[in-house]
Amino acid sequence: MPTPTPYDAPYDLTGRTALVTGAASGIGRATALLLARAGAVVHCADRDETGLAETADLIVKGGGTATAHPLDVTDRTALRAAVAAAGPLDITAAIAGVMHTSSVLETTDEDLDRILDINFKGVLRTCQEAVGAMIAAGRPGSVVTMASGAVDAAQPGLLCYSAAKAAVVQLTKTLATEAGPHGIRVNAVAPGWIRTPMTGRHGAEVQQRTEEAMVRMSPLRRVGEPEDIAQAVLYLACDASSFMTGQILRPNGGVSMPW
Repeated sequence: MPTPTPYDAPYDLTGRTALVTGAASGIGRATALLLARAGAVVHCADRDETGLAETADLIVKGGGTATAHPLDVTDRTALRAAVAAAGPLDITAAIAGVMHTSSVLETTDEDLDRILDINFKGVLRTCQEAVGAMIAAGRPGSVVTMASGAVDAAQPGLLCYSAAKAAVVQLTKTLATEAGPHGIRVNAVAPGWIRTPMTGRHGAEVQQRTEEAMVRMSPLRRVGEPEDIAQAVLYLACDASSFMTGQILRPNGGVSMPW
């Protein structure tokens, strides 16, 4: 990796170790690749073993260092093993999540339990294991969680997803107050509409119609790409954001501008 100049030195992650969940595709993959390009040793975790292996291979082919950990974030034992295998962590990006659509009246207990287990409890478990290990090792660092623009605007059909992501926001703020004295920063990214396999799950035609609507709503007149969100994660992971904790970054093209 090239020697950093004084201008890019705060973004240099050489010598640091990162854990990225949800690394098999989309925002997780883009984040794992970018952290590796910045110099970090990246431990990639996901339940999609094929996609996970592809991400690790892309990192290695790009000259970086990566280890794949096939796991489901609902499995605390597997998460704990991955954190232990990674060694002392400096960065954790808890990105793994799934989408679910159902109206409030049609939402079942099983729907809500599943989405909360993955999208909220999965982030909680990841943070607990990673931050616990960082504190035990006396290791300062950064934790980045993945919220969503859905926490700022009600959308029909997104009760389970939005509720879980709102819980992630509160987790982020609370953990920031508890981990800060140990030198650990905790922040969240709340993306707007991003072109990923998750947002394309209903097919190309539906995705195109949705993206056209998002483009009309955005002052920038475009939708986001996974790399746009990876850049936000990199900022929160590196020394450039050393005075930021408990904050929610909203890379959303200006679709939402909350106070």
